[in-house]
Amino acid sequence: MHEREIKFRITHAEGGAAFPVRVTPRASRNEISGRHGDAIKVRLTAPPVEGAANEALVSFLAEKLGVGANQIEIIAGHASRDKIVCVVGLTPQQVEERLAG
Repeated sequence: MHEREIKFRITHAEGGAAFPVRVTPRASRNEISGRHGDAIKVRLTAPPVEGAANEALVSFLAEKLGVGANQIEIIAGHASRDKIVCVVGLTPQQVEERLAG
């Protein structure tokens, strides 16, 4: 699947956008690998131990979205593979364009 084909649900959040993410830890590389229902699937090299995968997710998304890590927050699912991520300062359309590009 080409990244341009990825469609997932991004909603408006206070000051930014929120979207669901499905995380696969201990992958061979960090990448967006498609979708899982309405969520974006992200593969991370970090293990799901002591918050390492959450930190890796925030760093990876910050790089992909071109924002600071302090603008990204996991607002739900800290101990789960299924998370809700909020990005401050970007519209849902900007998030979709940057993740697809």
